[in-house]
Amino acid sequence: MSTTAASSWSIKLHAPVLSAVTVAGLALFSASPAKADLRLCNQTGSKVGIALGYRDPQGWVTEGWWDLAPKACETLLKGALAARFYYVFAVDYTRGGEWSGRSLMCTRDSEFTIRGMEDCLARGYDRNGFFEVDTGEQKSWTIQLTDPNRADAPAKP
Repeated sequence: MSTTAASSWSIKLHAPVLSAVTVAGLALFSASPAKADLRLCNQTGSKVGIALGYRDPQGWVTEGWWDLAPKACETLLKGALAARFYYVFAVDYTRGGEWSGRSLMCTRDSEFTIRGMEDCLARGYDRNGFFEVDTGEQKSWTIQLTDPNRADAPAKP
C-alpha cells in the first residue's frame, strides 16, 4: 500500500522561459523497506544545475552543483529527512533562466559546500535566492522541476 502527498505551486522566475516549479512529496509505506531520500527530478527538456540549502545540527549549509540531464532524477540527500524545510536554486544551462526564491543563501560557480548564510559576498561567495520546499516532515520527498510549456505545469496566478 502506498500513500502519496503532493502539492503544486508556481514561483516567479528571472527568465520568461521558466515560470513554474512543481514540488511533489512522496511518502511510501509498504511491507518492503522504503528508501528515504531527498530527490530532485528534472522534468524539463534542458540540462539544469541544482544547489541545495538546508539546516543541519551545525547550522545552515548550502551545497552544489548537481548537474541533471533532461528527464533525469538525482538523490540530493540520502536517508530519512532530518528537517521540514529545504531550499533549492536551479539554473537552466540549455535555455538560460533559473528557478529561484526569496531565501538568500551562498553559492559559487564551481562545486561547493558552504557553512552559514551570512556575509556571502564578503566571504568571496555569490548570493542567490532559493525557493522553499516544505516537506511536511515526511521522511522522503521528491521535488519535480517542470517546464512551463508542459500541459501539467501549474497555472499562473
